[in-house]
This record gives sequence, structure tokens and C-alpha cells, in this order.
Amino acid sequence: MHSQDIAIIGILLACAAIARLAANIIPTPIVSNLAIGFYCLAIILTMPKISEALGIGIVAGIICAMISHSIYPPANLISEPVGVLVCLAVYGLLANRTKFSAEITTFLATCASGFTFVLVALIMATPAIAGRFAEINSTLIDLALPFFIAMSPIVIGTAIANSIVVGLLVRPATRVIQGSSGPSDNSD
Repeated sequence: MHSQDIAIIGILLACAAIARLAANIIPTPIVSNLAIGFYCLAIILTMPKISEALGIGIVAGIICAMISHSIYPPANLISEPVGVLVCLAVYGLLANRTKFSAEITTFLATCASGFTFVLVALIMATPAIAGRFAEINSTLIDLALPFFIAMSPIVIGTAIANSIVVGLLVRPATRVIQGSSGPSDNSD
């Protein structure tokens, strides 16, 4: 990986941390994850190897887990690497095939990350919730399904927002990067 790619990834992960902090200003139990859009943009701009992308996902997962007040913050340690790998795979398939490859990629990566987060949170949190509702004789499915359904619009809404953000940023960012890596005119 080139030093320029490392700088781009670092800047965009810093933007992810800022987006995550901004999302936490209003304390709610459910937080949309706009940070996914920033690491998707980093992957789209740099097209790292799988191991490098996984590293991006792990760093993003740590950022999101540390700056979170969601139902189960450690779920980010799994969901973000999943989102990164989906982003890399989908963009690898769609790049240069459609004008909206960045937007489609970001939408699918956000859905993969978001629904992975929901699944991990359900697996980890549902037994504790079920214990509190044992007196009403609820099963885990009775409790998990409404949570999953309630979270779906948030995941899809975040996926749409991330797609729009990446769609607005990817073309100008690509032009800036291509301009900075091109030949320089130093004829003083």
C-alpha cells in the first residue's frame, strides 16, 4: 500500500470517528453508523488487498465500539469487518460496470454491517432481555423478531444516507487523488 493510500484511509477513518462522535451528541439507544460511509469511501478510493481491508474494518470496529452508546458496542468489532469485506467484494465486482457502483457498494456494505450488528446484538442481548420478561412467558423469537423489525428501517435509512454521502464525495475525491498522483510541473 502506498503512503498516499495510508493517508487517505487515515483521514477518512478520522472523519468516521468525528461522524460517530457527532451521532452520539443526542443520546439514543439506537445510533446510525455514518462511519461506514467513510470507510467505504476509503476502500473505493484505494482498493486495498483483503488483509489491508480487514485491518481497516478492525480499526473502524474499534472506533465504533469505543465511541458508542448502542445496545451492544462490541458488536461493532464483528460488523465493521463484515461491512469492509462486503464493500471490497461488491466494489471489485461493480467498478467500471455502472455509474453508481460506489453508491450500490456503500448501500450493500452498510446493510451487511448493520444487519450483522443487529444479529450479534440480538444473540448477546436477547438472553438478558428474556430474563427480565420471563414472567410473561416470552420466547427469544418473540423478543428478537420485533427488535430486528424495528432496527431494519434504521439500517436501511443509514444505508441510504451513506450511499448519498459517498456518491457526493467519491467523484471529487477521485479527481483530487488523480490530480495529486499525476506528473507535477516543477519547471521553475
